[in-house]
Amino acid sequence: MIEFTDVTKSYVEGNHALRGVSMQIEDGEFAFLVGPSGSGKSTIIKLITGELRPTSGSVHVNGYSLSRIRKREIPYLRRTVGVVFQDFRLINNKTVYENVAFAMRAIGAREKEIRARVPYILELVGLENKSRRHPNELSGGEQQRLAIARALVNNPSTIIADEPTGNLDPAMSLEIMSLLQEINNLGTTMLVVTHAKDLVEHFGKRVISLNEGMIAHDGMDGYYTYED
Repeated sequence: MIEFTDVTKSYVEGNHALRGVSMQIEDGEFAFLVGPSGSGKSTIIKLITGELRPTSGSVHVNGYSLSRIRKREIPYLRRTVGVVFQDFRLINNKTVYENVAFAMRAIGAREKEIRARVPYILELVGLENKSRRHPNELSGGEQQRLAIARALVNNPSTIIADEPTGNLDPAMSLEIMSLLQEINNLGTTMLVVTHAKDLVEHFGKRVISLNEGMIAHDGMDGYYTYED
């Protein structure tokens, strides 16, 4: 579960990124996080992954208190949270299989576990026939599927997708969002940060709308408080 309670975050230069944010995302839930640039979306992601700590208030993620977490505990927190980025962040000199296997090796998985897990995950995201290809041999949609596979391979309870369709055409964007919904249906908590208003309205999920560091709306009706 992700829980923010009256969270503020101020930076050294005096910028107040979050102002009293309270929200709760339950295990297995699917939610969109929307808002204009500078509204606090990136700060929320960094708080969830332990990159930042709140200035005040409390953040709890999958059993960890981000206000009190010790430095040595952060890698264990991050094993519970997979992150998918807009720019994919793939390793171009490694194959599809090796990109996903690398994520498992990074946490000390055994080769036997890797050989069993990676093909299953590639099949789940529809890349089972592309395991020997390199990222530059894939389409944009396939690269995003690979990024999702890498985020998913260590079986996190939560996935954060940060603008996962930002570099894709509308048809491929719909395909990627459908894949994220399928993963959510398997029990993984999904938080999708996006500007794609049409996708948010299409999927009809919970929408958390930020504006100037505060929650402007939180509900199932896809309400927006801004225009891009």
